[in-house]
Amino acid sequence: MQADIIFKYFPDLTTVQKAQFEALEGLYNEWNAQINVISRKDIDELYVKHVLHSLAIAKVVKFKPNADILDVGTGGGFPGIPLAILFPESNFHLIDSIGKKIKVVKAISESLGLKNVKVENIRVEQVKDKYDFVVSRAVTRLKPFYIWVRNKFKKERNHRMSNGILYLKGGDLQSELSETKKKTKLFELSDYFDEAFFETKKIVYLPVK
Repeated sequence: MQADIIFKYFPDLTTVQKAQFEALEGLYNEWNAQINVISRKDIDELYVKHVLHSLAIAKVVKFKPNADILDVGTGGGFPGIPLAILFPESNFHLIDSIGKKIKVVKAISESLGLKNVKVENIRVEQVKDKYDFVVSRAVTRLKPFYIWVRNKFKKERNHRMSNGILYLKGGDLQSELSETKKKTKLFELSDYFDEAFFETKKIVYLPVK
């Protein structure tokens, strides 16, 4: 079973969480046949390239109960949906400017019974709420992304890490990080996962508060 890769790295899941992760394959196959939210070549590697990639954030920070997390440019629901399964007591706001993608995310979230997920078809500039963390998977270069979200953070800090951006990126990031002129920290995903896919993948953490 494809979902076994998730259970390998996250062995303490509840029965409900396991069932939710197992359900992702059927749901994404069904929806992807109607609305292409994941590339055809990637749908066969859903659990490594999308689910486990999203859950890398959980190796860096454990979201606390009532933490508020904004997923910008969620696309097919990544990283927000896998993180929402893993942290059922935290709150996730998934946004995307493309309506058909949000339709899929909403349907999958409802099918999974996720009560901690809010899904909206809006641009990040329209978001009025404040969050502990903003997560995303490489929707743009880090500098413009930082400008989009820099005013979206709570003043108070509730985690060991300061409130900030957790950005899933790949490849050589040197020039991109130098553009931001901000203090960042890189986490190599190959430190957490054995699969070859993760050799060039990173999380960029940019504290904002």
